[in-house]
Amino acid sequence: MKQITVAGAALPDGRSARWDGHRQQRRLELVKVARKAVHRLGPGAPMGDIAAAAGTSKSVFYRYFGDKDGLRQAVGEVVIGQMRAEVLAAGRGATSAEEGLRAMVSAYLQMAETSPNVYFFVTADREAGSGPAARAHGEVLDAFFDEVLSIMREGMQAYLASRDAELDGVGPEPATARTASPNGTGSPDGPDLPNGPVGTGAAVAYWPRAALGMVRAVGEDWLRQPPGPVRPSAGELTDTLTGWLARGIAGSPLQETAERQTK
Repeated sequence: MKQITVAGAALPDGRSARWDGHRQQRRLELVKVARKAVHRLGPGAPMGDIAAAAGTSKSVFYRYFGDKDGLRQAVGEVVIGQMRAEVLAAGRGATSAEEGLRAMVSAYLQMAETSPNVYFFVTADREAGSGPAARAHGEVLDAFFDEVLSIMREGMQAYLASRDAELDGVGPEPATARTASPNGTGSPDGPDLPNGPVGTGAAVAYWPRAALGMVRAVGEDWLRQPPGPVRPSAGELTDTLTGWLARGIAGSPLQETAERQTK
C-alpha cells in the first residue's frame, strides 16, 4: 500500500483510513444483527446459527470477533452501555435514597425485560470463557456494577446519617460523618452506628452489595419465569424489591396485604 512520509514517519494513505472505517461499520452491522439473532434464538445460540440469521457465514463472524467470547464482548459493550446509562441516570436523578432504589430497580428490570435472551447472553458467567475477550467483557460488567454499588452506597450513607441525626435529636449531618474510619463504618476506635434492624456499623457496609445481589438474583429468576397470572409485572416486582430493600419483609406489599387480610 502506498505510504506518505512526514518528518521521517510513514503514514498510511487515505485508502487505509477508508478501509478501517468500512471494517468498523461492518462490525457494528454484525453486532446489530447478532443481537437480533440472539433475541430470537436464545443466549446459547451457536455462532453458525447466529451467522445464518445474519445472512452471512460463520467465518465472517470469526474474522471480525475472533470467537463467541469476542462477539459477546462486542454485543455486551452496546447492551451494557445502554443499561448503564439508564440505571445510573435513574439513580442520580432521585431526590431520596428510597426513590433512587426504586428508580434503579425499575430501570434495570425494564431494560432486562426488553430481551431476556440478550440479557443472559451478555451477562453469562465469565467461567464460560477464559480468553482475553471474556476477561475484557467481565471487566465491563464489573465496572457497571461497581458504579451501581457506588450510588447505592451514597444513598445508604445519606439515609444512615439522616436516621442517626433523628436519633440524636439534631439536624442531618454530612453523609460521611459516621463513615470516616479506615473500614468505612465509624470512628477509628470501632463502629459507632447503633445496632438494630439495619445491622451493626461494621456489617452494614455490606448492604449495597447484598442488595445488588438480591436484585440480580430475583430479577434473573423473574426473567426465566414464563408469562402468566403468577408472574408479577415489572412494576409490581419493583415495588416489592424496593420495599424489601428499604424496610425489610415486614414492610413489603405482600406482608402488608397478608396482615390486612387477617384482620
